Formats: sequence, structure tokens, C-alpha cells
Amino acid sequence: MPAGFPDFRLGNVLATSFTGTLSERHGDALERIPTPQRLLDWLAVNGLAVESCTTAQLELAWELRESIHAVATAAAIHDALPAPAVQVINDRSVQGRAAAILTLDGDRHWRLGPASRVEDALGVIAADAISVIAGERDGRLALCASPTCQAAFFDTSQSRTRKWCDMNTCGNRQKKARFYANHRAKP
Repeated sequence: MPAGFPDFRLGNVLATSFTGTLSERHGDALERIPTPQRLLDWLAVNGLAVESCTTAQLELAWELRESIHAVATAAAIHDALPAPAVQVINDRSVQGRAAAILTLDGDRHWRLGPASRVEDALGVIAADAISVIAGERDGRLALCASPTCQAAFFDTSQSRTRKWCDMNTCGNRQKKARFYANHRAKP
């Protein structure tokens, strides 16, 4: 990965990992895909490698990311889904060209064609978001308990009571803050 950029926060759900490319939405926002090349890097890490990306395609990606975040947030709090965001997700899903393939382990993966474009990769991400938001997977959408993050994530824990989008960042930060607050309060 190019130096000077924050690490990607990779998860087991493509759509919510994609929304995690903008973190700390309610604090000092951290953009993890600020350039077309960085979007190419993220897509490659997630098995959706394409040859090139323009600034216009990066803007399409940001629009999809924010639409998925808006819809996933609404779904997590059982609110009405925002129609404009749903439309963006549906449009990206329809415009993408990818094939679902079955691995020998019985998992579904996506295969892009040799002349695939960013729009094709975004179509895969949109289709993944539709699957998650429509409740086709075993798990639940939740929001990170960190007041500065509040990212939507897909909770597949057995009890479905996970609190943080990422235990290594948000969870650890919250636990450390609580620990220090408790120790300062004691005489």
C-alpha cells in the first residue's frame, strides 16, 4: 500500500467494509480512499481488481458508499430507508457486470471480466449491500457504539450483541477511555 494513507479496515462483509473507508464520521472524519489509485488498492484487496479509475468513478464510489451507509444506518435503527440512497444502490447494482462463482469450499465469490471497470466492481458492492440490507444473511445490522464513529456493521456474533464496528480500534478506544475515567475518579 502507498505510504501516507491510513490502513484499510477489512471486515467479513464487503458492503459494510466499503462504508468503513470513511471512518470517524462524527468526529475527525478519516477518508481512506481519497484518490482514484487508493480506490483501486481497496478494490484489489477485496478481490475486485480493475485496471484504472478516474476521478468521476471515485465520485461514483463515494456516492455509493454514502448511500449504503445511509440505508444500512436506517435499517439498523428500524427507520424508513431513504429513497434517494436506495435508488443509488439499485442503479449501481444494475450497471455492474460481474458473475457469481462457487468455490470448492462452497462460498460465493464474484468474478469480474478481463475488461471490467470500476462500475462493475461497484455493482458487486451494491449487490452485497442489497443482500445484507434485505436480510438474506444470518446476522444483523448494527451501529458502532463509539460516539465518534457510529459506523454501520454486520453483526454475525452468536449472541448478536456486538457493540463496535472494530474491536481493535473503536472497541479498544472506548475500553481504554472507560478504564482511565474509572482510575481518575478514584482517590
